[in-house]
Amino acid sequence: VLVTSAACSAESTFPAVDLAVQLSPALKTKPHVVDFGTVFTDHMLTVEWSVTEGWQAPFIRPFTNLSLHPACSSLHYGIQLFEGFKVYRGDDSRLRLFRPMLNMSRMADSAKRACLPAFDQTELLECIRRLVEIDQDWVPQSDSASLYIRPTFISTEPSLGVKRPGRALLYVILCQAGSYFNSEADAISLWADPKYTRAWKGGTGDCKMGGNYGCSLFAQYEADDYGCQQVLWLYGQDHQITEAGTMNIFLHWINQDGEEELATPPLDGIILPGITRRSILELTRKWGEFKVTERYLTMSQLCCALKQQRVKEMFGSGTACMICPIGHIVYLGENLHIPCRDKQSVTSRLTKELTDIQVGGCPHIC
Repeated sequence: VLVTSAACSAESTFPAVDLAVQLSPALKTKPHVVDFGTVFTDHMLTVEWSVTEGWQAPFIRPFTNLSLHPACSSLHYGIQLFEGFKVYRGDDSRLRLFRPMLNMSRMADSAKRACLPAFDQTELLECIRRLVEIDQDWVPQSDSASLYIRPTFISTEPSLGVKRPGRALLYVILCQAGSYFNSEADAISLWADPKYTRAWKGGTGDCKMGGNYGCSLFAQYEADDYGCQQVLWLYGQDHQITEAGTMNIFLHWINQDGEEELATPPLDGIILPGITRRSILELTRKWGEFKVTERYLTMSQLCCALKQQRVKEMFGSGTACMICPIGHIVYLGENLHIPCRDKQSVTSRLTKELTDIQVGGCPHIC
């Protein structure tokens, strides 16, 4: 597995050299086709922490259920977070992780916000590398499938008191990942209604915490009632465009000044700093073919641009879906058609370039 390393200033950590391994005595049968996040590999990584003893030795063990105290504060108060990234098998059969240190850094930021203990990002990544190595037969030989890595960090404080946890568990599980969306359509549909808000200034919208996702389900099912696959999250009185479902969002258009531009909302505290988002910005800026900006976008700007035929395409990005074209938006009772481009579109080019990087077909972006 190819990984990058970086120094970390965590005061207390678990050295990867202390990693203990207990292999499963009976390996599972690997299915050919699975829904996202439903079939898990043979092993998992666990690391326990307490305020009195610090981090314990990391442990790779057979995949099993967790045992939690009924008063565990992660269950009552949502003191938990997670990450998500993938390992790919290239045409040369080598396994590659896509920019994993960025996930480790984001996880450390989320842990600080959740009052969970610091950890050494490089040591955790080395433990994950070893877990993937053990379960490497689960990584598909496919450009359209991968092995999804889910690091999770929860408070295990056995108390109903609302306080900083004195106990915690960091664990990592792996699952096969194919297409994130069930639909085979080329572009997804979004439902935009300002009555629901995903995140707000001063909140935790820029952290990868479970509460950001669980609270979105009600709106998601209302989107289903309107025949849409995902929610387009709006913010503020001017209906700022923020995210689409669990994805960052991009608009490729001719802006108000007549410039060709690829725009995405800025990281102002309500937007998750996506790894794919960052990669798209870096790649397109490297192309040098049009303006690439992080700026606020509103629904009134989008509607105006659609009427004036200035929109080229719109798409979401994320680890699970990578690049996802958007075809329709239902907004204030109106069905907005979003143009979808041909094989020369930004969406198509980005999909190809990112896939080539992930499976080792071209040099990695830094």
